[in-house]
This record gives sequence, structure tokens and C-alpha cells, in this order.
Amino acid sequence: MCPRSLGAREKIGTQGRAFSEPSLFLCRLCTCTVRVKPPISVECSPSYPSEVLDSLESQSDMPELPPDTPREPILTLPGALTAYVALLAVIHLRVLLPPELENWTIDVFGFIPKRYDATLLDITFPGGAGAKVWTFVTYSLLHANLTHIGFNVLWLLPFGSALARRFGAVRFFLFMAVTAAAGALAHLLTHEHAIAPMIGASASVSGAMAAAIRFAFAQGSFLSFSRGDADAAAKVPALPLVHALRNGRVLGFLAVWFGVNIIFGIGSISIGADGANVAWQAHIGGFLAGLMLFSLFDPVPRAAAHAADASSQDEADRV
Repeated sequence: MCPRSLGAREKIGTQGRAFSEPSLFLCRLCTCTVRVKPPISVECSPSYPSEVLDSLESQSDMPELPPDTPREPILTLPGALTAYVALLAVIHLRVLLPPELENWTIDVFGFIPKRYDATLLDITFPGGAGAKVWTFVTYSLLHANLTHIGFNVLWLLPFGSALARRFGAVRFFLFMAVTAAAGALAHLLTHEHAIAPMIGASASVSGAMAAAIRFAFAQGSFLSFSRGDADAAAKVPALPLVHALRNGRVLGFLAVWFGVNIIFGIGSISIGADGANVAWQAHIGGFLAGLMLFSLFDPVPRAAAHAADASSQDEADRV
């Protein structure tokens, strides 16, 4: 018998770890254990050359498998959106303040159209002249109740995630501020003498939805039939607005969105137990701003004109 034995050498396990036979190792996908068979001895003549033995030994070694690829989490939020949602949650803790102080925060940071009434001479609102400027944005960080903030965050998760990945933090925050101001302006034009404060991020959320549909249905994006990973889906070149408005799925989305908001407005549907009415004009103002101003914030080069039918071709390939 040859003193050499294949079983005396170390084997390579399924995850690249060495073990000597016989031994026990754990399965990767279950809790069972597998016992490796005893080492195998090779009978040989002392006259066999050592190269032959080395060749037999090398053939018995198990090849090392590549390391497992890390799995992508089911839901990942970009840092900018996480920070935005966290800011909304922290600010909403104002409901824990005494009623007088909570009402003061709404008067100072909420958007009140009557504040801009030029004929108003004898009423002074908290915040002074500064509130006429910052309330165009700060109102969007306040919410009436948990239902109000929950609806806004729920709609912001899919569309805001794609937009934050595409824009980056600075552009994303600036975009949310601009669409909030556009919503406040639309509310001011339609409620010139209203004294009730308007609060909520719905205008900004509507703007994010409008901006996202500029590229959401393009081939490879996050609402197409053939999408890549989250980062790649968010960086798909957007189509020009004229070509995007020719897409059937974009037009369908617009019809449903405007229809729901008009129904909310005509029916005066309220949100939550507080009975706060929906400021649907502000939603439309933010939506139109997001749709029209998207190109000013978009860092991704625009798709060529011949790619206007890419999403339609993507849909046809699935039929």
C-alpha cells in the first residue's frame, strides 16, 4: 500500500472553507447535517512515478465555488427620502404640545391666504412679514393627523424613491420645496380670502408623482414590464414631455389622477376625524409644476427622439 492517501488531504467545502475528512458540515439552506464518508485510500505500486500520484490527488480535490452574491433587500429607501420622511415624523410630534402652542405653530408655519390680502388692515397674523415667505414651503411639513401623514408617505414611497435616486439629495429637497410653493400659489389664487390654514405635503407628493411618470413607463424603468435594479430603473433616460404625453399608460395615469382629485374637490371629501377638507387645487398646482419643471432638475441626459415609443415597444414585447 502507498503511504499516501487522498483522504488525508483537506477538502474544500461548499462555501470555500477547508475541512478534513471525516467531518461534519452544515447545509446552507437547512439545519440538517451531512457526514462526509471516510477517506479513500489508493493502492499503488511503489514503482509508480510521483507525478501520477500528485495528479490523482489533485483530481480528488473539490473545486472552490464562487462566494454567494448578496441579496438585495425587498424595500430600500434612498437616504434623501428617508431623511424627508423622518423630518415629517419629527415635526408631527408637535401634536404633543399644549393646544395653544400647537395652534401657534400652525398659524406661524401654515399657509393662510388671508395673510396676503392687501385690503386687510386690522388683523395681524403670527409670524409677521417673514411668514409671508417661509409659509410657501413650511406648510408642507405640517399634517393634521396620522391618517393625513400616512397617506402622503404611502404615495411618496414608490415615486419619491425613484426621484430621490435620480436627483440626489440636494435636487430632491429643492424640487420638493418648489412644488410645495407651486401648490401654495395655486391655493392662493383659488382661495384669495380664506382664513383657514392649509397644511400637508400633498402638493409636493403630487409633484413627485408627476415628475416620476416622465420616466417611470420608459423601458427598463420602475413601472415598465422589464425593469432592472432600483438604481438602474431610476436612471433611465426620460422622454421629452411631448412624447411622454403620447404614451397610453402616461395618459391613463393622468386621467385617473386628475379624476380622483376632482372627485375629492367636488365632493368636499374630508380626511380623518378632524374633517379637514382636501386642498385639491394645491395638488394640481404641485402636479403641474412637477410635470413641467422636471427637466430643470433632471441630471440624466434626455432620451433621443427616436426612443419615444420605447415603452410602447416594451409593452408590445410582453403581449
